[in-house]
Amino acid sequence: MEKVLRINKLSKHFGRIRAVDKLDLDITTGQVFGILGPNGSGKTTTLGMILDVVAADSGSFRWFGQDDNVKARKKIGAILEMPCFMPYLTATQNLRITAHIKKCSTDNIGKVLKQAGLFDRRNDKFKTYSLGMKQRLSIAAALLSDPPVLIFDEPTNGLDPEGIAEVRKLIKDVAGSGKTIIMASHLLDEVQKVCTHFCVLRKGKKLHEGRVSETLGEINKVEVAADDRQKLEAVIGSFPGQVAAQQNGSTFLVTMKEDSSAADLNDFCFARGITLKKLFTQRNSLEQEFLKILREND
Repeated sequence: MEKVLRINKLSKHFGRIRAVDKLDLDITTGQVFGILGPNGSGKTTTLGMILDVVAADSGSFRWFGQDDNVKARKKIGAILEMPCFMPYLTATQNLRITAHIKKCSTDNIGKVLKQAGLFDRRNDKFKTYSLGMKQRLSIAAALLSDPPVLIFDEPTNGLDPEGIAEVRKLIKDVAGSGKTIIMASHLLDEVQKVCTHFCVLRKGKKLHEGRVSETLGEINKVEVAADDRQKLEAVIGSFPGQVAAQQNGSTFLVTMKEDSSAADLNDFCFARGITLKKLFTQRNSLEQEFLKILREND
């Protein structure tokens, strides 16, 4: 895969504080890469440096394998803070101003408003928008020049659950169109739901990097129970989609094959006269793995 961004030993100090400490990262085309860490871990400083908003003390980074980062930045849409839109202007009018500032065509305004789910509200003033809509408009502004790479700093920060869901869906849709996304977040659940790859920073140091799926292990285990425990055990033993099963008190914990699901097991049991009174899929969470990574690096 083509390298979109290569970071080599990038460092930044603010007085005695090491905001970023010899950071190495490689990000390739099509990834949704999450930079994860608690507040003060160096996420925003890292994004600032790779956008040349913050000057690095040492180290280097290269966009698209080029030495000219100024030229490369024209291929990047970024939101480091909530953009300052004019409250009394409509979405369309605000994006016309954005296009003028970016020196790009206004032809994409309708397209990005549709992509952001704001086309029907395109003629409404910005001040009438909810927080989620305002953030979606900021993403639309980042998409205006159709860049192959997008950078978001805490894109769901401060939003209510509905706004978080709206922005999450938009990011997934944008990623599905083939764009590479780099996002910083301290919300583990959002990174788990949106990102393909991630790294963990703490006090500027990288503690972990990898695929979300590999880190979580994607172990597909289903806990089941029924009134007739003996019959259930026999049926589970004959289920072709299971790898192993073990009794766990009054329930059975079934490890499934990759191509099998809890629904398959439920259908199999029901067809053999067993109605499950408990059916629970166990999955690892990024929060569990995140805390484990922090403990291992204490």
